[in-house]
Amino acid sequence: MSNFELCLRGGKAMLPGIGLTDADIYVRAGKIAAIGSPDAPMDADEIVDASGRWIFPGVIDAHVHLGQDISAPKTVDDAEKETASAAAGGVTTMIAYLMSPEPYENVFPGARSVMEANSHTDFGFHFCVVTPDQVTNIPSYAQDLGVSSYKVFTNFRGNEGAYLGLPGNDDAFLFDALEAAAQAGGMIAQHAENIELVWRLRERTEQKPDAGLAGWNAIRPPYVEAEAEGRVGYLASVTGASAYAVHVTSPESLKAIQRQKTHYPNLFVETCPHYLTLNIESDIGSRGKVNPPLRTPDANEALWDAIAQGQVDVLGSDHVPRHFSAKDKDIWSASAGFPGTGTMFPLFLSAALRRGIPLETVVSMTATRPAQLFGMGDRKGELTVGYDADLVVIDPSTPFPIAAETQRSGAQYSVWEGWTSDVSIDHTIVQGRFTVRDGELTANTGEYIARRHSGRQALDDLDTKTRHIGASK
Repeated sequence: MSNFELCLRGGKAMLPGIGLTDADIYVRAGKIAAIGSPDAPMDADEIVDASGRWIFPGVIDAHVHLGQDISAPKTVDDAEKETASAAAGGVTTMIAYLMSPEPYENVFPGARSVMEANSHTDFGFHFCVVTPDQVTNIPSYAQDLGVSSYKVFTNFRGNEGAYLGLPGNDDAFLFDALEAAAQAGGMIAQHAENIELVWRLRERTEQKPDAGLAGWNAIRPPYVEAEAEGRVGYLASVTGASAYAVHVTSPESLKAIQRQKTHYPNLFVETCPHYLTLNIESDIGSRGKVNPPLRTPDANEALWDAIAQGQVDVLGSDHVPRHFSAKDKDIWSASAGFPGTGTMFPLFLSAALRRGIPLETVVSMTATRPAQLFGMGDRKGELTVGYDADLVVIDPSTPFPIAAETQRSGAQYSVWEGWTSDVSIDHTIVQGRFTVRDGELTANTGEYIARRHSGRQALDDLDTKTRHIGASK
């Protein structure tokens, strides 16, 4: 028996600080045990030929909703189908939002159990805090459950969240949540929309059945999002909290965040593939309804410019697995959101290559930065000796067509149906075990990843650990 259980040989690996380079990756006990030169090969129990392939750190999808009611994974299909879709797209870890007015100490065990039995990827959770009691319990959520990131919906005022069974809130609630997260070393992830403005615009708008995506954008325009982002950013600075702007859609929102970030650095930005690739002119009908809405082609370009300038931290899918029967209605009646975890990485990598976005940026946004911000940066997100052997092996020269029937999601549709990715995923490896091999799923299951801190505290923890290791050498 050799010192290594697995070797990926003959490929080009994306190594931190070096970039794409010829290197063999060796795995032992679920960790990257060595990174070797092709000129000095070592033995391994299993050697996989990676010639002509790229080896990237496994993708972390930090924005996922599970379950048909998107409250939590409850059934085998909720976990198995959606994580199968994710793994086939190179995802090795997902962080899913649990959303309930019930105490999360009651919701968490069932969700964790379903995922541990059926997930093809490692996983963690965010909690959507929607009640004062949940805000009070943020310290125990971090300490006892390993959940250190918490979503607040600024748009759920009055009865706006009732369709999801969620109570309304206000800015005082937001302030309390920011304070609690700051004190616990956690991070607030804000869904930022000023719903009062939406209500006013809705009153003024005739809801024509054929209004389409442009009509949805018209009643929830970019300034509705931008105003709320500015407000959250400012209150974060007052409380000392880290704030993570989920699904940023527009240059207006980016500018609002950057204005606050000039004075307060602990603000972080996520965007999603659909805000980069789709817009109100896309021929996808009400299946493209999402909150915040798809914007204009100019907004697509502005987000790509921001990525090129290093202003976007993370790419998340905002995956929603509801069946297409909830979507095929007029724009006012269709449910919001659509599936995307399985296509997030290959579509983003394809578009980045076409646009000349550096591969280092792709890896940062899809692996390194989400790992760092969400408290996993000491074990995931890099091809580094000692880190989890979470790996995605990419064929950069073989395209594949995107079709719902091959996406594995229970939603049974894709808004990118008929698109083609310029790259294919050959293998996805989670902690040294194949969860996708030669494009086919295996029986591998992932594990729960507890995260004590998120945001600035997680970054500080990582910096302290790195300096300590450096000093001990």
